[in-house]
Amino acid sequence: MHLPRPRSLATQLFAMQVVLVAAVVAGCALFAYITGRAHADETARKQVLATAYALADSPSVREAIRTPDPTALLQPYAERVRHDTGIDFITIMNPDGIRWTHPDPAQIGMPFLGRTAPALRGETFTETYTGTLGPSIRAVTPVRDNGRITGLVSVGITVDRISSEVTRQVKVLAWVAGAALVLGGLGTYVINARLRRHTHGMNAAELSRMHDYHQAALHAVREGLLMLDGRRRIALMNDAGRELLGLDDSAVGRPVAELGLPAPLTDALLASGPRVDEVHMTADRIVVVNTQPVVGGERRGTVITLRDHTELQALSGELDSERGFTQALRSQAHEAANRLHTVVSLIELGRVEQAVEFATAELELAQALTDRVVGAVGEPVLAALLLGKAAQANERGVELVLAEDSRIDDGVLPTALAPRDLVTILGNLIDNAVDAAQGGEGARVTVTALVNGGDGGDSADGEDSTDGGELLLGVRDTGDGVDPEDMEEVFRRGWSTRGPGRGLGLALVRQAVHRAQGTVELARGAEGGAEFTVRLPLGRRPSGPGGAGVVSSPTSAGTVPSPGDAGTGAVPSSADAEATPPAVPSPRTDPTSPADAEAAR
Repeated sequence: MHLPRPRSLATQLFAMQVVLVAAVVAGCALFAYITGRAHADETARKQVLATAYALADSPSVREAIRTPDPTALLQPYAERVRHDTGIDFITIMNPDGIRWTHPDPAQIGMPFLGRTAPALRGETFTETYTGTLGPSIRAVTPVRDNGRITGLVSVGITVDRISSEVTRQVKVLAWVAGAALVLGGLGTYVINARLRRHTHGMNAAELSRMHDYHQAALHAVREGLLMLDGRRRIALMNDAGRELLGLDDSAVGRPVAELGLPAPLTDALLASGPRVDEVHMTADRIVVVNTQPVVGGERRGTVITLRDHTELQALSGELDSERGFTQALRSQAHEAANRLHTVVSLIELGRVEQAVEFATAELELAQALTDRVVGAVGEPVLAALLLGKAAQANERGVELVLAEDSRIDDGVLPTALAPRDLVTILGNLIDNAVDAAQGGEGARVTVTALVNGGDGGDSADGEDSTDGGELLLGVRDTGDGVDPEDMEEVFRRGWSTRGPGRGLGLALVRQAVHRAQGTVELARGAEGGAEFTVRLPLGRRPSGPGGAGVVSSPTSAGTVPSPGDAGTGAVPSSADAEATPPAVPSPRTDPTSPADAEAAR
C-alpha cells in the first residue's frame, strides 16, 4: 500500500494559519453579535424610557386626560409620536389599565397586558413582556396631574424589530469577517509560498532529517569546509577547516578579512567568482582551495572547500627525487660501463698499470667527496641530502662544493627542529641553485652548514649544548642572481621566471623557516649569483606566532658570517624551483643515494 507523502511544512503552516484565522474571525463575529444584541437591548430600553418620560410630562397629554373622551385627542397624538420616533407601540391608559390608545384601534378600551403596579406606586420601570404585538421591551411610567396619578404611559419596541436590527448588523459583520478571512488566507498563502520556495517543498520531518545529515556530513568529511554569508563573514566552519586554517570557534561570525590569514589566501576566499584547485599556503600547511558562490536571485554567500596538500606535495616531491635519482643511476651505470670497457681495453693492450690508475682515480674522487661530507657534517639527515644532491648536480654539469668552514656534529639539532624541515629548506635552496647555475661556465653551487653560538656538540652531561645558538645554512650559486626589484617577491607562492606550475619551492622554505622561528636572507653573492642564508635557532622553545623574518640585500657584504671564499650559499635567480617536500630522510648514506628521496610524512 502506497502511503501518501506528508505535506510540506509550508502547506501544513498554511492550513494551520487558515484555521487559526477562521477561528479568530468566528470568535470576533460571535463576540460582536453578543455585544451587539446587548447593546441593541440597552438602546431600546433607553429609547422607550425617554419616549415614555416625554409623553408623561407632556401638558397636552395631561389636558387630554381631563377631557371626557381622551382617546379622541390622545390616539392621533400617540400615533404621530410613534411614527416619528420609530417606536412599535405607545399605549396611554387610565389607572385601571384600560387603553386609551393603541396601534391597533381594536385594542382601544381593552385592558392593558402587563404589570402596572409599580407605576401606580409612582415608579418607572422597564420589562420584557409578551403583549398583543408579541414579545417587546417596554417602559411604563405614571402621568401625574397636581401630584395625582391620572394615567399611565407604556412605550415599547418589539423583540422582533430589535432582532432584525441585530441581524442586519450581523450580516454586515459577516461580510467583514469573510473579507478578513479572505485577506488573511491570501496573506498566509503568499507568505507560505515564499516559505515553500525557501524550504524546497520539504516537510518538517524532512527538514529535521536534512539538518541531521548536514551536521553529520559537516563533521565527518576530512576536507575543510567553510560557508561565508553575503557579508563575507564565516557562517559555518567544520573541524577540518578550523585545523587547516589554524582558527578557533571564535572565528565564526567574523569577517574573513579580519582573521589574519595570508593575503593571497584571503583574496581567494573573498573572490566573487569560483576558484578551482588553487594552491595556497598557511603558516604550517599547503592547502588546495575551491570556492563556489551561492546564488539564488542574489548573492547569498560562498561555499569553500580546503584540502590539505602538504602530504601530497611531500609525496610528489619524493617521487620527483626518486625519478632524478633513477636518471642519475642510469647515467652513472652508462659511464661505469664506458670506464669498464676502457679498463678492459687497456688490459688487452697490455697496459695494466694505466688500467689500474684509470680505475682507481674515479674511486678516489668519489671517496674524497664522501669523506669530505661525512667528515664535516655528522648529522645524517644533512649528510645524506648533500651526497644525493651532489650526485644529481654532477649529472647536470654543476659542481656542488661544501664550504671549508662547514661543521655540524651528529645530535646537535634539538628534537623541536624537525629533520623534514631541514631537508625542505636546504633541498629546495640547492635545487634552485643548481637550476640557476646550470649551463654557465664554471657552474658551481657552494653550500655552508655550521652552528653559531655553540660548540656544535654535546655537553658533558649529554644534554644539547646549543641552546641559544643557531644553525646557519647557506647556498650560493654562480648564476645570474636575483633582480633587486624582485627580492621581496621571490618568497611569494607562484612567483617564477620559469613558467607556470612552479614557484612553490621558496614559499615552502619560508614556511619551514617560520615553523622553526628562523630568518632567511637574500643577497647577491660575491660570484654574481644569488645567495641565501638561513638562520635557525637551536633553543628548545615552541613555535610562536609571527612568520619567518625575510631580509633582502642587494649586496653580499655582512649578510652571512662565512670566513674565506667558502661563504654562505645562494639560490638561483629563478627562485622557483620545484619544492622538495618536507620528508623523513632515507637511512641510506651511500654517496649515490640522494637524501631528497626521504619518505614524506
